[in-house]
Amino acid sequence: MSNVSYHISNLLEKMTSTDKDFRFMATNDLMLELQKDSIKLDEDSERKVVSMLLKLLEDKNGEVQNLAVKCLAPLVVKVKEPQVEMMVDMLCSNMMSDKEQLRDISSMGLKTVIGELPLSSPGVSITAGVCKKITSQLIGAMGKQEDVSVQLEALDILSDMLRRLSGALVSFHSSLLSSLLPQLTSPRMAVRKRSILALGHLVPCSSPALFSQLTEHLMAELSKGPSTSMSRTYVQCLATISRQGGHRVGEHLEKLIPMVVKFTSVEDDELREYCFQAFEAFIRRCPKEMSPHITTVTQLCLKFMTFDPNYNYDDDEEEDSMDLEDRLDEESDDEYSDDDDMSWKVRRSSIKCLEALIHTRRDMLLSFYSSISPALLARFKEREENVRADVFAAFSTLLRQTRVGTSHHGLISAPSDHHGNQGEEPTVVMLKKQVPVIVKALHRQLKEKSVKSRLGCLCLLTELTHTVPGALEEHIPALIPGIIFSLTDKSSSSTIRIDALSFLHVLLLSHPPQAFQPHMQVLLPPVVACMEDSFYKITSEALLVTQQLVRSGQVPGRLKATDIDQEVKERAISCMGHMVCHLGDHLGAELQGVLTVFLDRMKNEITRLTAVQTVAMVTASPLKIDLSSILPEVLSVLGSFLRKNQRTLKLSSLACLSALLSHYGSCIKPAALEAVLTELPALVDETDMHVSQVSMTLLTCVAKASPSSLAKISSSVLPGVFRLIHSPLLQGGALVAILDFLQALVLSKSTNCGYSQLLKCLTEPFHRPLSAPDCAAVHRQSYQSVARCVAALSSVCPKETPSTVSSLIQEVKSPASPESARVLALLCLGEVGRSGSLGASKEVQGVILEAFTSTSEEVKTAASCALGSMAVGGLNDYLPFLLKEISAQPRRQYLLLHSLKEVISACPSSSLSPHMESIWALLFQNCQCQEEGTRNLVAECLGKLTLVNPAQLLPRLQQQLKASSPLARSTVVTAVKFTIVDHPAPVDALLKDCIGDFLITLQDEDINVRRVALVMFNSAAHNKPVLIHGLLGRVLPHLYRETQIRKDLIREVEMGPFKHTVDDGLDVRKAAFECMYTLLDSCLDGLDVLQFLDHVEEGLKDHYDIRMLTFLMLARLASLCPAAVLQRLERLVEPLRATCTTKVKAGSVKQEFEKQEELRRSAMRAVAALLAVPEVERSPSMADFANQIRTNADMASIYQSVQGGEPGGGLGPAESMDLS
Repeated sequence: MSNVSYHISNLLEKMTSTDKDFRFMATNDLMLELQKDSIKLDEDSERKVVSMLLKLLEDKNGEVQNLAVKCLAPLVVKVKEPQVEMMVDMLCSNMMSDKEQLRDISSMGLKTVIGELPLSSPGVSITAGVCKKITSQLIGAMGKQEDVSVQLEALDILSDMLRRLSGALVSFHSSLLSSLLPQLTSPRMAVRKRSILALGHLVPCSSPALFSQLTEHLMAELSKGPSTSMSRTYVQCLATISRQGGHRVGEHLEKLIPMVVKFTSVEDDELREYCFQAFEAFIRRCPKEMSPHITTVTQLCLKFMTFDPNYNYDDDEEEDSMDLEDRLDEESDDEYSDDDDMSWKVRRSSIKCLEALIHTRRDMLLSFYSSISPALLARFKEREENVRADVFAAFSTLLRQTRVGTSHHGLISAPSDHHGNQGEEPTVVMLKKQVPVIVKALHRQLKEKSVKSRLGCLCLLTELTHTVPGALEEHIPALIPGIIFSLTDKSSSSTIRIDALSFLHVLLLSHPPQAFQPHMQVLLPPVVACMEDSFYKITSEALLVTQQLVRSGQVPGRLKATDIDQEVKERAISCMGHMVCHLGDHLGAELQGVLTVFLDRMKNEITRLTAVQTVAMVTASPLKIDLSSILPEVLSVLGSFLRKNQRTLKLSSLACLSALLSHYGSCIKPAALEAVLTELPALVDETDMHVSQVSMTLLTCVAKASPSSLAKISSSVLPGVFRLIHSPLLQGGALVAILDFLQALVLSKSTNCGYSQLLKCLTEPFHRPLSAPDCAAVHRQSYQSVARCVAALSSVCPKETPSTVSSLIQEVKSPASPESARVLALLCLGEVGRSGSLGASKEVQGVILEAFTSTSEEVKTAASCALGSMAVGGLNDYLPFLLKEISAQPRRQYLLLHSLKEVISACPSSSLSPHMESIWALLFQNCQCQEEGTRNLVAECLGKLTLVNPAQLLPRLQQQLKASSPLARSTVVTAVKFTIVDHPAPVDALLKDCIGDFLITLQDEDINVRRVALVMFNSAAHNKPVLIHGLLGRVLPHLYRETQIRKDLIREVEMGPFKHTVDDGLDVRKAAFECMYTLLDSCLDGLDVLQFLDHVEEGLKDHYDIRMLTFLMLARLASLCPAAVLQRLERLVEPLRATCTTKVKAGSVKQEFEKQEELRRSAMRAVAALLAVPEVERSPSMADFANQIRTNADMASIYQSVQGGEPGGGLGPAESMDLS
């Protein structure tokens, strides 16, 4: 410590030197010392350093003064409160000095101190004390009407302080407001503007009463009919506090809107600009409260977006034939560049207001296409460049909103006619009608000199292409000249060329190649020139475009893929690959050189992945490119890649090898494959199922192309294959790949593993007694996998099938067989029967019926699956038998219905149609079964059967809604859920017309019917939101009603000496909240978010399961609708705080502790998402809660762990839900 004090003393002594250089160096050294974290000053040193720095602020040398100000920043956090207060007192005093230089430097010093004051503990008390000192002095300084410069500095500093530390100044808010309001009437415009800025920073943390006081003062002043200059100030202030204060201005809108509307008729351009800025703030911050005024504001915007009194647009339509250069020269005349003309500000602000309207009211999109869209299109001719850019931006927002809207709703059915409008969103239909007008308005501007206009045109056209792919096909001839102009114009910047290439790339991707073929001769030269550009971004984009042009049937010449930039190298390789793939037969002698380059690039670590993918593409080319010159070496290199840890490279190499063997198997010598085959056994492993799947595909190719090579490694590969088959993880594509491999293996007849040997290896684990020392329990999934493998082998060895079936039947009949072997035998019989290999075997039917009487549930379930599979393969043989058994055997009904479900799910509609009536009648006989599990199975069968003939069967389901039995009604509603599939289906159009009738059951008197109706609604919202989107207005009130806790459904049950509370309404509430969660993703634009939040708020205080759901919803809403969440924030914070601070009673069981811990973590994720919302800590209650989390070690620990797992407070994958 003494060394530090001594060093500091030396520096302070040098600061008193008469030599300015000494003073400068000493001050600089002091700043470096203060910036060290380790330095600690004693009280005496603190006082001396502060005094010296304050003295140096008055130094004659400006550089020393500036350094002294910089020293204040690290000093604030190093010294104690009295020294900081001394600094502030002196700086405030100097700020009111008569000397201008001292005043300026002191103001800078105060801003520096304010910027460094700590926001969190332990420095909060210092901040509060210093703020009080500064505020009281600044209020005094603002009253100095005689010295405007002091006023301006005081207002500037106050704005800085309120922006950063408004929460610490709550006690001063009232006096600050009283001091700032008089400044709005100052004769100096600069004072007024800075006062407005300070008021803007004051309102976010102010109390509702203070905000109302400020708003009412502004309204009172505006109602007095002030001068135009004062009106500007008040309206501008209104716009500022609306932007900053958010939703709180909503309650005053009824009075405010008519006032602001009145001022738009005053002949003053600046006042009108501020009026539209106020409207924009109202729309963005209070979209719901603005609903009654939308029409008025829209009409005003449409009126004033064309307000240009100094220019006549009437002749514009006749300008089409005028030379562009002449027109641009005319526009540069003095007549159109009048510096006093401010009307462009009115036009710009009204267009920005329209953009805000489009952005916040997606629900009105259809009406915007008939009102706002034509008006914006008409303004594409705007003469002022900046305003035109805003017109383009507004129209681009309209296109983006259209795209977001259409992505939320799946199409009902894919139209067979691409030009038809069936199944398209109405907004898209209207947009397509406007495409010719859009192109007509833009294509001329694409050739203008103005770079900003061209950029706007290109961005808008790119958005249009993304929104309605293919819509520009007819207009490509009109657009090509503009694109070429941007690519070839020597004055064009790199940005315009990149954007032009990017638009061309999107255009090529979304339109058929034949649309571009007539223009190839003019398109290719500029694109090729761009490939040679020195800027890598341009080269890279040009290569992407060339890649698409190649598909259109043209060659842009030989590429030089030697650029040092990796992005260019990769795209050059890919582009050349497309050329070889599509046009290799035209390359002649150059082809071998290109293939050698590909091989070299494969050996380069930087480009090897792209090169492997390119070689795979070339291999699959229909041109059958001659690869013999590089084939042996390519195989060797690819084999070495299979050892690499880079997973993507490994997968690409496997896919490339499969392609080579499929297309060039006859040219590959077995010796060349050895490097590859030795690596394959290690890749067949359950730790990475996708790598295993691609490896199995390669092995299948080897079995077909080079059986002798496979024989050498069968002993090392097959054990791994069998382990994979018996793995519980095997399913989907990996299982299909193994089935293909086993069939290819048997057919190749090159290994010692024939049909019987493979069968034995597959079934052996199921015959081991459970008492065997090395016997591990076989997973249920592996039964299905092995059964499918047995059936696959039987299908390619039909001569072996009868003996296999006989042995399987004996296995089932034999009492000595272990249960696992009997289950497997039944499943194998089912899978063999699925292929139709069993015929109408009475013995098999007898075996199945006997298995139904088994004492083992596993055997009975296997028999059920087997019977269903057999019926799929022999419908006429087994379905009548199955239906007869369902009627005759009520005790086996559940198992037999499982069999029937398999039949209905797997059989094509044409096969089922003859049996449809008998199945339908049987199902309706059982739809009132008391067992819920059986009813659910009946419902699933009914739903899937309806898909066979929806036009006939859906109306029948509709009729059953009138059934008197609530059990029948619940079965029918559940059946509808199974008609809603996640892909386009014929039933969709019919379902859309009648789903409203099924949703009426949300009002059913029976609670279980309402619950299944909610589940069905949730399925529709998740899989086909377009079905229910138009019904939300009618359905949501009933949905929200089901989220309420009903006391009449809560009862007490005595359990011995204890009383237990049972809530019969909990399941319905959970179903309702699950629907709400789904609607957030699929139908957000159909929700009133504030009303939605009211019910989320209630859910935050409900049962554990519901709270977990609402925490997820809150986090999602914070991301999707931050403005609405901020409006409700004060009411949302308390339930979150209660959850995070609640502790379980000491004597509770372990599960209670775990549940509460999970609740706290989930609540903290919601808090983290809320804290990620901009400006959220302006809310006093949220700022207080955030501070509580920081200061409480337990909560801070949970918050940190949540943040660590999900950066930025986002929800991790574990928190995502599938509620379909």
